[in-house]
Amino acid sequence: MSPKSARSYAILSIAAAIATIALKFGAYLLTNSVSLFSDAAESVVNLVAAVFAVWALTLAAQPPDEEHTFGHSKAEYFSSGLEGALIIIAALSIGVAALDRLIHPQPIQKVDLGLILSLIAAAINGGVAFILLRAGKRLRSITLQADAHHLFTDVWTSVGVVVGLLLVQLTGKLFLDPIIAIIVAANIVWAGFRLLKETGYGLLDTALPLSDQKIITDLLAPYDRQGILFHAMRSRVAGSRRFVSFHILVPGNWTVQRGHDLSEEIELAISKALPSTHIITHLEPLEDPVSWEDQGLDRFPDHS
Repeated sequence: MSPKSARSYAILSIAAAIATIALKFGAYLLTNSVSLFSDAAESVVNLVAAVFAVWALTLAAQPPDEEHTFGHSKAEYFSSGLEGALIIIAALSIGVAALDRLIHPQPIQKVDLGLILSLIAAAINGGVAFILLRAGKRLRSITLQADAHHLFTDVWTSVGVVVGLLLVQLTGKLFLDPIIAIIVAANIVWAGFRLLKETGYGLLDTALPLSDQKIITDLLAPYDRQGILFHAMRSRVAGSRRFVSFHILVPGNWTVQRGHDLSEEIELAISKALPSTHIITHLEPLEDPVSWEDQGLDRFPDHS
């Protein structure tokens, strides 16, 4: 992952958050709508998360050092975890405000102008979310992908608020405004828990996705036919980096040079197919019983 390009996308998210906060709070001040307030509060969370994302991406891009020999790529999970927590906190504050408004209804003013501002903000968020999601997948950045998914949630929140306020305008029923805000808060909580779940998987060293595992299995298949075996397959993901280790079992009469050349060949093939992958191989003689004592997972599951 290019740290400079990843940070530039996070900075774009900061700019979008500032613009949408101005638009949404302007819409709230014009209309006095608690559902528009809930929408604006979520954009404040977007700003805090985007600022933290820049820090996390900067730290994740730092090279390995004596204390962090495998690098700092897990720093990205701090960003996604914080964003998930902030989303839930924002949703709770929205829920409190909505309940108060439900008990003490207040008239809504200048709805037309407020909705226009809200729709402009939604369009900005939608465009930036699309850009961040594509960049996050291309750069394999959980931080950018988390930010993109949150912005998409924000877009649907804004659309729901707009539809709800139109209903208030058509029916004159003021209680619909806080009801919409409560629904928005519930949706935001769901998005927050999803982010926390994804963060937890990353911190628990989850194995590579099945698609990546299949790529490695397919690369090793031709060697199986040559009588070269593999076991003790282990993998994990840390931010944008992949980590893979396994044992290579070859005839015991091979020279060290021949075994080394084979290991280099296999590692290079995997690195080309899966960039940003740290590969550790261990060469063992087929005939030695000790070689079979630490098999771990016998091999990656068959995904054919």
